Amino acid sequence: MAEADGPLTAVAWTSNSITCTKDYRVISSTVEGTPANFGKGFAQKSGYFLCVSSAPSSENVVTDIQIVSDRSPLPAGYAYITEFLENKTSVSKKKRICLKHLPLGASDMAVFDIKLTSSKSKQIVSQFMRVGDLNGFVIWCKKDKVALPKPLPKPRSVSLDMRGLSLESSDSSQAQPRRASNTVPPRPNQKPAPLQRADSIYDAASIYGITAMDGVPFALHPKFENKSVGTNVWSSVFSDLQIKSLSDIENEYNYGFVVERTAAARLPPNVS
Repeated sequence: MAEADGPLTAVAWTSNSITCTKDYRVISSTVEGTPANFGKGFAQKSGYFLCVSSAPSSENVVTDIQIVSDRSPLPAGYAYITEFLENKTSVSKKKRICLKHLPLGASDMAVFDIKLTSSKSKQIVSQFMRVGDLNGFVIWCKKDKVALPKPLPKPRSVSLDMRGLSLESSDSSQAQPRRASNTVPPRPNQKPAPLQRADSIYDAASIYGITAMDGVPFALHPKFENKSVGTNVWSSVFSDLQIKSLSDIENEYNYGFVVERTAAARLPPNVS
């Protein structure tokens, strides 16, 4: 009997492989190889077997299995196993099997397989935990850690506000052509056109064209707006300046220090 590939999702009673659904597999024999018919020898016309399911579509897994007597209350969080039996077939109620189901991921451990041995053989199943005795059989279960599926990464969503921060337009056909970095200087006899406040002498299509004056909360006085570039403009600004020679500067600011020398030459008064 092959082991389940994943954790068990259900355990039930069945009369044979025909009465249980296709998602279940019947535990028809014990570890020793004898038939695992729980109804044999109890005046039953047809016996019943344990069957288990590991359907991957189920959202719950079996985390524990117990055997309780008819006088013991059902443990909290547990439920009796289902029955897929033929007519006129019943299961003994002196001892009943109950399971604990939890959603996948709610517990680190789960039941992966169930095996049966004869209570007369006293055989121990390696790596399995003994659950208890029932109708001449010993029920063993194998618990192991549940391998949780890795969560898929969520796709990144770019908001409209973030798209508006792009430096380049998404439509290349509507992109503005960049201005040439080397502009042609104006002719000497041609008056340069005044710069508009919205214009810039730098390339505005690149982040390196940002100047130190961008974002400053004041503007230049109107009389200085047309005197920013051009050789003729600078010559008109400095036309009223008079260049003085070294001799002119010495004659204009000549000072003989006569008063200071006279005061220094005076002798201090005699101290008696």
